[in-house]
Amino acid sequence: MLESLNYTLFYWINATPDSPHGLIAFAGFAASDLISIVPLLAAGLWLWGPRSQVTAQRQLVIKVAMAILVSLCFSALLGHIFPHDRPFADRVGYNFLHHAPDSSFPSDHGTVIFTFAVAFLAWHRVWSGVLLMITGLTIAWSRVYLGVHWPLDMLGALLVGIGGCLTAQILWQAFGPAIYRSVQQIYRLCFAMPIRRGWVRD
Repeated sequence: MLESLNYTLFYWINATPDSPHGLIAFAGFAASDLISIVPLLAAGLWLWGPRSQVTAQRQLVIKVAMAILVSLCFSALLGHIFPHDRPFADRVGYNFLHHAPDSSFPSDHGTVIFTFAVAFLAWHRVWSGVLLMITGLTIAWSRVYLGVHWPLDMLGALLVGIGGCLTAQILWQAFGPAIYRSVQQIYRLCFAMPIRRGWVRD
């Protein structure tokens, strides 16, 4: 049942040689480069912002990092327990993005961006979480469209992201303050000169 749905959705989404070249190019950008919003936004939240909000922003960045780490561990475990060939490895549909023929379930790209989006929905603002969820859906669509993932790989990534955020919240309640103090001390040591010059926040 699920596998039949997986194939049906894949054939509905997957590009063909007759698909618009501009759409394939946009999907290539979304599939490979759009994920860079994760480290860029995390760095921005850590280094800059209103002085009254910097502590909250940095705690958010640490919680998100914890959630992504947990989610990727869950993802690796699921990929080992439930290996699944990528569409092009099964000679299904069309492939427009070079990728190693490793296990596709769940998607690592999807896991990272969906964990990021769920984290912002839960711990930041609804509007930021919604924008990141739209970004996540765009990345998910692009990787199915280009033929390197199945739709259910992306659903699995979303569920893993939710689980990663729930686990990170539990870990934060137990260890969060100590982790924050340690990371803050390391940051101040490593960024002493930029902090002193006012380039980044203390």
